[in-house]
Amino acid sequence: MTSPASARASASVPPVVAVVGGGQLARMMAPAAAELGVHLRVLVEDPTTAAAQVVVDAPVGAASDEAAIRALVAPADGRARADVLTFEHEHVPNSLLADLVADGTPVRPGPDALVQAQDKIVMRRRLSELGAPCPRWAALPTDPGEARAALAEFLRAAPGGEAVVKTARGGYDGKGVRVVAAAGGADDWIAAHVAGGPELLVEDKVPFTRELAVLVARRPSGEVRTWPVVESVQRDGVCAEVIAPAPELDAQLAEQARQVAVQVAEGLDVTGVLAVEMFEVPTAGGGSEVLVNELAMRPHNSGHWTIDGARTSQFEQHLRAVLDLPLGATEPTARWTVMANVLGSTLERLTDALPQVGARFPEARVNLYGKGVRPGRKLGHVNVSGDDLEAVRRRAFAAAALLRGEEIEES
Repeated sequence: MTSPASARASASVPPVVAVVGGGQLARMMAPAAAELGVHLRVLVEDPTTAAAQVVVDAPVGAASDEAAIRALVAPADGRARADVLTFEHEHVPNSLLADLVADGTPVRPGPDALVQAQDKIVMRRRLSELGAPCPRWAALPTDPGEARAALAEFLRAAPGGEAVVKTARGGYDGKGVRVVAAAGGADDWIAAHVAGGPELLVEDKVPFTRELAVLVARRPSGEVRTWPVVESVQRDGVCAEVIAPAPELDAQLAEQARQVAVQVAEGLDVTGVLAVEMFEVPTAGGGSEVLVNELAMRPHNSGHWTIDGARTSQFEQHLRAVLDLPLGATEPTARWTVMANVLGSTLERLTDALPQVGARFPEARVNLYGKGVRPGRKLGHVNVSGDDLEAVRRRAFAAAALLRGEEIEES
């Protein structure tokens, strides 16, 4: 009897990776998949999404549609069944993923891991059980009076008298996050929760000095690799810049951050790329420590620098990991790499700026996502590498500014 693996080999059918979500992360998996000889099949929200513009096999369907997900994995038209199902966002029904696993479909990361990125209360509970360093936190009760009383009690012990209320599900890029200084500061969210909205949690507003991120890749057989710790700079709750590696980061703290990321990946049984966002927080003794802020179980904005600044990009590594292939080297290829996000633009077509960007910043690596322009939207990014951090940052920002339609000084 011929095994599925030998049948695939004899038919010269490449491995098939099915991806849920048609945004820029799936789009940026396409070049890596092509280089590896992997067939990428992406479930896109509509035919004009970022990924649909570059991926040939891009069926249209919603991430919540069971029939669409099942057809993505096992098409009825005779196309090859997917070897693995993975994601470019976390908004997939967990129960459906559990059913697929029960039916024998490899889902990576698995539903038991992915739920930690879907629900912040579940995540905080599990991280606390693992002993991972986190801000002080509490889940708010459902009853409005009890929730308001619990928030007031939490605020009494909060540094500076302020705390952060978050929706347990659905928040990203600053959405679903609110700083409060009084018990009534989240009354509308509490009322929404009673009416069927997401659960709420409250955390200390951490007096951090900066935000860090560690990307870790893990394959099912257990191999783990990390990239250098990076600094992530946020503007209006959205990542605007990533500096790799994080400048002036104490070596001991960098190792602590790396170990925490590996602890989380192994403790949650994550397969694929995991982004662990952290706060660098001063300690009473004059040093610093890290606290885990958020998790993303997929390629992440904090890792876009790896496309041009590391031996293996996060996108290639994610494909390797979910297919259980040996992981690639993660060493940086330059002393510094800075990624500048292009957030909104006055240009109708960002490609109109490419002649000027290419002429003035020939070293800049531009990645545009093919999205329609609207204020603050992530439309692309620019990577610049070099030996002088100040010059690298200045030129990355200037190139991104041109793509936003801004006038810049001569560089």
